[in-house]
Amino acid sequence: MNTTRSSAGVSLRTLGLILTLAAALLVPLFRVRRIGPLDFWWWMSATLALLLALAYSADAGARRALAGDLRSGWAWKLSLGLLSAVLLYAIFWAGNELARWLLPFAAGGIEAVYGFKSGASVPRMALLIGLLIGPGEELFWRGWLQRALGKRYRPMAGWLLATAIYAGVHLASGNPMLVLAALVCGLFWGWLYLRLRSPLLNAISHTAWDLAVFLLFPLG
Repeated sequence: MNTTRSSAGVSLRTLGLILTLAAALLVPLFRVRRIGPLDFWWWMSATLALLLALAYSADAGARRALAGDLRSGWAWKLSLGLLSAVLLYAIFWAGNELARWLLPFAAGGIEAVYGFKSGASVPRMALLIGLLIGPGEELFWRGWLQRALGKRYRPMAGWLLATAIYAGVHLASGNPMLVLAALVCGLFWGWLYLRLRSPLLNAISHTAWDLAVFLLFPLG
């Protein structure tokens, strides 16, 4: 068997290079929250735009899957995407209350997550979340990475590996609550993609949840 390219589509070398670049861009971002003149929201948007361009240009199968997903079923994908965002928000609301009660460090960790909003205007955050960050995270982590790993190994393994990598980049923040949140989100959206194979549905869910938890109904 060829160790650099298989029927999975994208080569291991390409997969490794793109993930290395993702880590190189995201780890310092979560650590310092600002790189040069760009705050977290600008830098996250630029990073996702670059990663998506590279990932989808290298993976024709992912491009075809996304194009097919966009051609039909918008009504049920929109409905289920919004319902799943409500469910995930309810999970986080309950988890927020429980964590603050059980864990002494939880309140500080949750407040630190909302510190990412510092200095950013609400309209700019809403625009970047709605157009780039919410959809972009799902298209990269689930629509590209989980799909590629699932085809190379098995769908369940792809889900768990993609979730581990997704949560892993958040370790650079040094905030256990953010890492836990990323793990829960990764498992939830990864399971959603595993079952329904719709990047569009996932993008709607992630975008709606981001807008709710950061701007509309913050938990911190």
